Amino acid sequence: MGKIAFLFPGQGSQTVGMAKDAADHDARARAVIEAADERLGFPLSALMFNGPQEELTLTYNAQPALLTASIALLELVKAAGLKADYVAGHSLGEYTALVAAGAMSFADAVYAVRRRGELMDEAVPAGEGTMAAVLGMEAEALEAVTNEITAQGDPVEPANFNCPGQIVISGSKAGVEKAGQLAKERGAKRVIPLEVSGPFHSALMKPAAEQLQEVLSGLVIRDADIPVIANVTAEPVMNKEDIARLLIEQLYSPVRWEQSVRTLLALGVDTFLEIGPGKVLSGLVKKIDRNARIYAVNDLASLEATVAALKGES
Repeated sequence: MGKIAFLFPGQGSQTVGMAKDAADHDARARAVIEAADERLGFPLSALMFNGPQEELTLTYNAQPALLTASIALLELVKAAGLKADYVAGHSLGEYTALVAAGAMSFADAVYAVRRRGELMDEAVPAGEGTMAAVLGMEAEALEAVTNEITAQGDPVEPANFNCPGQIVISGSKAGVEKAGQLAKERGAKRVIPLEVSGPFHSALMKPAAEQLQEVLSGLVIRDADIPVIANVTAEPVMNKEDIARLLIEQLYSPVRWEQSVRTLLALGVDTFLEIGPGKVLSGLVKKIDRNARIYAVNDLASLEATVAALKGES
């Protein structure tokens, strides 16, 4: 077997009930979720298990909830004897990856992403910024569109390079709408508005990045035990100073997910294990390399099936 990478999802993968069966049946998962409630000072677990979905989806709730659910499931993956050669996470998922790599404690990370969500929410008042997925358009052509609209006074830029033919744009509401329209006129197949509360991974997040720097400077970031593929550079990082700097830049820089997966493939990874709610990243990896072996662990049943498959191959 080649090398294995653990992948951790970002915002959009949250669902009511996530990690509940793990917490119900395993003390290790339960301990993670209780630790989150304690560090945040409110019952995040009640929101994760019972909803409502609208409240769970608010960025400052979704971020700590996804991190917590993913780490609870990671504890079970580790207990089953599975180890990663590399880790990566999409946006918020990068914090989960850093916990998995030993660069941050879970308690610090869950506090950091709660504050990150609050700062992102405060940076641009709700309704003033947004994001949209553009399907079926090359990166250069789309960047020409966003540059044109931004030059006209409505800021918009590429925010997530997810997989071939899927790029998310982010910016002011008017900028995203105008860029979406122009992209369609220039050959984009579809433009799908995203249900997000702000223009994440765009220059409009720079005020939040300055405040996030203060938050992170009060926490302990260590050198990673295994390489983490950073969203900003799509390259492996292990040094604590680099990790801290890239987490700040990540807030206003595009997530280079497609390139991150290609980096992992070039490093010899042939097995990807998505750990956390949903299967969004599994779908993206499949579009980047249809030959990659991809498993998603989002509950106890999928964990058992994955362990059986991987132990069978080794």
